[in-house]
Amino acid sequence: MDIKKILIVDDDIDLLDQHKILMESKGFEVVTAESAEAGFQVFQKEKPDAVIVDLIMEEYDSGFILCHKIKRTELGKKIPVLILTSATYETGFKFDASTMEEKEWIKCDGFLNKPVVVHELLAKLEDFSNN
Repeated sequence: MDIKKILIVDDDIDLLDQHKILMESKGFEVVTAESAEAGFQVFQKEKPDAVIVDLIMEEYDSGFILCHKIKRTELGKKIPVLILTSATYETGFKFDASTMEEKEWIKCDGFLNKPVVVHELLAKLEDFSNN
């Protein structure tokens, strides 16, 4: 899979803009949305090659719900969907989606902790491109 277009969904507009600029500087086309509902609409319209979703937006579980909706679609089953979160720092609980059981209930392909470390994000996307 060749990842060219990425959808980033985050209600923090400053972070959204930073991530967009960062990913565009790495050669990706980036589309954005500021809420889970808008994110799903942009997903359906733009048909991205990968999606990065903030976990906590309008509600504490907005990111989980959006990922679940995306993964239920035909396109969503084929592309990487990553959750971006600062919850680890706030709660001490480390989210993960590395086992099949975790992927089954979480409905995402991986987690990234805020603040985003660019080479980690690029490495995850590269892993999906090579599979």
